Amino acid sequence: MNLILLGPPNAGKGTQAKKLYADFAIPQISTGDILRKAVREGTELGKQAGPLMAAGAFVPDELVIGIVEERLKEADCAKGFILDGFPRTTPQADALDRMLAKLGKGLNAVVSFEVPHETLVERGSGRRSCPTCGSVYHVTQNPPRRAGLCDKDDSPIVQREDDTAEVIERRLKKYDTETAPLKQFYAQKGLLKSIDGVGSPEGIYEELKKALGRA
Repeated sequence: MNLILLGPPNAGKGTQAKKLYADFAIPQISTGDILRKAVREGTELGKQAGPLMAAGAFVPDELVIGIVEERLKEADCAKGFILDGFPRTTPQADALDRMLAKLGKGLNAVVSFEVPHETLVERGSGRRSCPTCGSVYHVTQNPPRRAGLCDKDDSPIVQREDDTAEVIERRLKKYDTETAPLKQFYAQKGLLKSIDGVGSPEGIYEELKKALGRA
């Protein structure tokens, strides 16, 4: 099962990808996670991508496409993959088609998560994370047991630079302009499935499985 999870920032794509992995052992390929790891580790990629991410800008296509191609060649992707956060533009989608053809792979479905704008901003701006272990919290929906401290290692939790309301608003505008047209792109290929991204993670997951015929 080769999937793309499509949706604006904070639509819940990562959460649902992790649930699919737990049930079906299909690896989640999150370009955002890969890039943030590179920034934390100070790699050459991280040095190029860090300032762009902090400003709410997208990382150049050539960097992202190279990351995805190398990841898809790894052994755990032989039986399937879940792309989360890529492609973001029609040129990236075209590049992905060429890449998959070269690798002898194809897409089974593209799932679009539909979430209102105000919900996206609230989800993102309330997110907090542990810089030590990577645990993620939310100030109202999933707060730590002790205010401001990670449940796992007692480190002070922080708000990432790309989780401020201003940066989220900029990213959503970019999404509407550059990424939302992918819904039509994949609908014309007969691959698009849209589901409501508002509700409990468990409820959304059930709808996702139905859409994929895996209920």
